[in-house]
Amino acid sequence: MPLSLAPREGLLFEIWGFGAGIESQSPIAAWGRPILSVWSSESALDWGFSRPTSAISEDNEPVRKLIKLFIDPLGGLMARPLPSQGREEMIGPKGVIKKIEFVRTITKALYSLGYERTGAVLEEESGISLYSSMVDLFRKQVLDGNWDESLITLHKIGLDDENILKSVSFLILEQKFFEILEKNRIMEALETLRSEITTLSINKSGCIVSPSQRILLGFANVGTETLKPRMKLLEELQKMLPPSIMVPERRLEHLVEQALGVQREACYFHNSHESCLSLYTDHQCGKDQLPSHTTQVLQEHHDEVWFLQFSNEGKYLASSSNDKSAIIWEVCEDGELTLKHKLIGHKKSVLMVAWSPDDGQLLTCGMEEAVRRWDVHSGECLYVYEKTGLGLISCGWLLHGKQLFSGVTDKTICFWDLDGKELDSWKGQRTSKTSDVAVTKDGRQIISMCQETVILLVDRETKIQTLIEEEQTITSFSLSGDDNFLLVNLINQEIHLWNIRNDPKLVGTYKGHKRSRFLIRSCFGGLEQAFIASGSEDSQVYIWHRSTGDLLEALPGHSGTVNCVSWNPSNPHMLASASDDHTIRIWGLSKVNRKRKETYGNGACNGSSK
Repeated sequence: MPLSLAPREGLLFEIWGFGAGIESQSPIAAWGRPILSVWSSESALDWGFSRPTSAISEDNEPVRKLIKLFIDPLGGLMARPLPSQGREEMIGPKGVIKKIEFVRTITKALYSLGYERTGAVLEEESGISLYSSMVDLFRKQVLDGNWDESLITLHKIGLDDENILKSVSFLILEQKFFEILEKNRIMEALETLRSEITTLSINKSGCIVSPSQRILLGFANVGTETLKPRMKLLEELQKMLPPSIMVPERRLEHLVEQALGVQREACYFHNSHESCLSLYTDHQCGKDQLPSHTTQVLQEHHDEVWFLQFSNEGKYLASSSNDKSAIIWEVCEDGELTLKHKLIGHKKSVLMVAWSPDDGQLLTCGMEEAVRRWDVHSGECLYVYEKTGLGLISCGWLLHGKQLFSGVTDKTICFWDLDGKELDSWKGQRTSKTSDVAVTKDGRQIISMCQETVILLVDRETKIQTLIEEEQTITSFSLSGDDNFLLVNLINQEIHLWNIRNDPKLVGTYKGHKRSRFLIRSCFGGLEQAFIASGSEDSQVYIWHRSTGDLLEALPGHSGTVNCVSWNPSNPHMLASASDDHTIRIWGLSKVNRKRKETYGNGACNGSSK
């Protein structure tokens, strides 16, 4: 067992083995190689094993004794002393990852996944322990229920924050208190409460929970099991202690999910669920994730199709037409749409439709005529809402489908119950030229046009009025699914996105589509409503990236003005468009991409970039 004084910078000495006592079949063992190397730096000694210590045979006692000088007295490998702040080893292409933190995070993940031996080997080979010997002792004492000893060790693990010390001590003593209480040692439990917990001098109101609450939280012993509540306690203690002392649970998973989230947010065409993300490649979707191919043409209407809307769950599509009818289409499991009911009864063109919150009923509004309520499953007309001498020009639901509202030609908004009783009539000024009016899902805020260039938002409870003022004439608007954004179509061939959560703020503009004479509608859509779609007078469907405003696609196919579009809320790859050419087009992925999606449902969805 020669001692080598190799002339390398900073190297104090090395222990080499030349075959004898080294358990190895490798020829290199005959020549020898270092077992242990020790260096010096300005601030500390550093050391490392060049092979696992298990490779040193039992009869090589001199080597083992010397190695034990570098072994923790408790029997575990000590972490290498941290170098000075400026000399800490960094890894990664950009050199910004601290090696010690990186290795400890991996080690923690291995233990969390149940790879105990692998985690131990990593600690041994790297010379970087997951925990210091004192923290290891503290964890063992907590799991063994050695409460008094754990409190002593707690003050030796390097905590400087007195508040954290008190909070950690409190949780330990609380567990001690309840375990004693569960053993029916009442007086001893009261003594712990009086002489130990009370002396911490912290606000204890609401801290000690009842036994039933502890069972729900996982802290209480169930039967003879004591390890589970102590493990739960250790998890809570870990949340309080600095990460440098105890690596947080599932830290590696959190970092990976965070990285995937950043990649997804930066992905221009991302339109698939989380299962599409892969760790093997950087994530980037292509245009093939947008519904840009015609998968079906619906031709049951006999005149211009003016409006259409998918149901809330995406199982149905409703359309309305200048042919005085509305149609309910059913979305089958294979993605094909079939006619479910053709709704006949209006005397004039049907302007729009509106789904009830549970998708069980549908409202249809005739042009300056009446509103009809239909049963979706039977196709039966359940009620007709009308006002003598006046026409209704819009409709919608509120309050969980128990009430509905309608815009009236006298510039009022009327609220009804299901049986046709008029509950309220809002007589604020509004224009009769548009059929758009909206009420937020909680029924509190009314959104309507009060002038050609102004949208009015009224709080029904506080009566506070807020204005959205545009410079150009407004032709239509639509409310986002979360009620926080408003998409406003203008006469100058622009679409504006307004944030209406607090004071209205213009946050997006979309250009490129054509509009000169007709009412064109747009919608939110795609995964997390990340895209904007619109009809156009040039017979195309336009799709923009919501955040950037960039035009992504212009989809040809129709032979007349595209009046309205609707994106399936449950299927980000399904879009519908209604046109003056009497047809409805269903847009989806190409056949190749549909097949790839079905076959590789949880693989990477990388595709051609823009």
